[in-house]
Amino acid sequence: MKAQFARANPIAFMRGLTFPGGLQPVLRGKGVYLRYPRMADFAAWARLRGESREFLTPWEPVWADDELTRGAFRRRIKRYNKETRLDSAYVFFVLRENDNQLMGGCTLSNVRRGVTQCCTLGYWIGERFARRGHMTEAVKALIPFVFRTLGLHRMEAACLTGNEASKSLLMRCGFRQEGLARRYLLINGVWADHLLFALLEDEVQPS
Repeated sequence: MKAQFARANPIAFMRGLTFPGGLQPVLRGKGVYLRYPRMADFAAWARLRGESREFLTPWEPVWADDELTRGAFRRRIKRYNKETRLDSAYVFFVLRENDNQLMGGCTLSNVRRGVTQCCTLGYWIGERFARRGHMTEAVKALIPFVFRTLGLHRMEAACLTGNEASKSLLMRCGFRQEGLARRYLLINGVWADHLLFALLEDEVQPS
């Protein structure tokens, strides 16, 4: 299913924060939609992350001591807004279409312009929503945003060598494996090898 944008004109999209008229992007996929995080999401976010901590720990950096506090979440929102204004990163929450339940998040980080025109994809999902295809649909909904709206040429992603679920997700979304990065990211306190994937604009299959 193609992503849809809330009354948006992609050509008029300026540095990501809002569309003309002050509207933020809403990306729609099969059974899911994505939007920017906001302070009102704190309770649902903290509950989902807290109950999924053991599930998420092997795949993420070590959590800060105040990870799930309101103050830390407020700082997150401020950082997200700043990064979006600077066109350096775009963070979305993933919600279930039928009941607006928060299920996870996607991040387009390290946006590079100039001769590169590239970004890096990251994502997480709560344990009770995992392995149901929700994140696959979320990533598929992000792809038109990356290539049509942001006008990028290349979308990169990496996953731990033993993360078969993430590897399969990326391949279902059209990414191709390009190599291995040794001790690439500090995950759960350990510098870990990652498989590198990428999707190019001209490789996207019609929806």
